[in-house]
Amino acid sequence: MATIDEELAQLERDIRQLKIEYDMYFGGGRKRPPTEIEWRVELLVKRYAERGGELKFAQRFRFNNLSQTYAKYKDVFRKRLAQREEGKVQRHFGAAAKAIEAERSRTQPEGSFKEAAVAAAASAESRGFRMICSEPDKEPQKVDQLYDAFLRAKQEAGEETSKLNRAGFNEFVRKTTKDLQAKKNCRDVEYVVETVDGQVKLKALVKSE
Repeated sequence: MATIDEELAQLERDIRQLKIEYDMYFGGGRKRPPTEIEWRVELLVKRYAERGGELKFAQRFRFNNLSQTYAKYKDVFRKRLAQREEGKVQRHFGAAAKAIEAERSRTQPEGSFKEAAVAAAASAESRGFRMICSEPDKEPQKVDQLYDAFLRAKQEAGEETSKLNRAGFNEFVRKTTKDLQAKKNCRDVEYVVETVDGQVKLKALVKSE
């Protein structure tokens, strides 16, 4: 049975993943809202709201922060869902396109803006996600971020993700890091998630000094 600290850590990961998947849903990368994760978060929040007296001070402080973060996200999700139902949501290419759109009115005609937005989105995709790791067992947040980035990239690319799980991914990163450190006599390993020609790739590289 999971301990309170383990369940709070899982709650934190689920809230982070819930935001990622809702952003994908509102951006058109998902067909349905992430109701399964949301149900899991609701269950844990309700459980510890009712069992507050069982928590130690540090645990209660952490739970309160997590529940406040979730409440804030939930309000945003509710408003965006309402906007979506009312047909007020506009699809876009992401943060890069937003910056370009701000400049469009004074510098670019409509056609040029669309071409620039597509180019910016493609450039952002090619850069991908990078993370440097030296001790995976002591850097769980970094490994979680890498997993989230890898999962998100595969979902956005329409690739199969049902076989992915955090435990297996964590073990992969731990083993790969130790193997490269032993073979290359290095300390830091750089992990890169990138999408090339529509296919998501995860690379482990020796980080040069």
